[in-house]
Amino acid sequence: MIVASALDELRIWRHGSDGDVGFVPTMGALHKGHVSLVQQSRATCDSTAVSIYINPTQFDNADDLASYPETLQKDLDTLEGLGVDCVFVPTYEVLYPDDFAYQVEERGFSNTLCGAHRPSHFTGVLTVVMKLLNLVRPDKAFFGEKDFQQLTLIRNMVDAFFMDVEIVGCPTVREPDGLAMSSRNLNLAPADRQQAPIFREILEKATSDDDARRQLGEAGFVVDYVETIEGRRLGAVSVGAADRSVRLIDNITLEL
Repeated sequence: MIVASALDELRIWRHGSDGDVGFVPTMGALHKGHVSLVQQSRATCDSTAVSIYINPTQFDNADDLASYPETLQKDLDTLEGLGVDCVFVPTYEVLYPDDFAYQVEERGFSNTLCGAHRPSHFTGVLTVVMKLLNLVRPDKAFFGEKDFQQLTLIRNMVDAFFMDVEIVGCPTVREPDGLAMSSRNLNLAPADRQQAPIFREILEKATSDDDARRQLGEAGFVVDYVETIEGRRLGAVSVGAADRSVRLIDNITLEL
């Protein structure tokens, strides 16, 4: 497995790659959800690249960025065990030689749901994903459906800019108790970890979005939003004390 931190290293690897290349962009702290994306790439592509980069431009809260878990060596060991061909581990200076002067902005859907109170979040996401796709030049890129708004925006960006890559959405991977796997789950205090699976249960069983918001509030969550769009109920909540709260997102398909 090649670990590339410089652009020349990545380009040399990509130039020598034959057949279809799959790509899984991550921010590290890998879990079984990431593993499933890599496995899907390995099953459908001739070679697989993964990026590990905690992207500061998508964080609107400095404390949130500082608390994001970093487990680089463990992640590299995991990826090598999965048979990944190349891991791209850039620095800010490598990815942002312009110091974020040039940005990709979407003016509609990105301002709703997770973007309603985080106005720069998806600008950071879309900008870094476009940079990574341009550098790796994959045939397919794999993203989880847990971040459904992100997945939709990336698909639409690729279409809007005529980018020659297929965006593949993969099902949400869950813990045995139903909690959607997320790197942020590592930051949950034990009591909050016990409470967290109720989020998904309420999204699934509530009779309406208003009912879901009410039940979540009564269960002790701070509700950011619950909204159903085209048969999919999406939600975001925070759990835990104010000084250590963790933001959770999830979505479920409603039975019609």
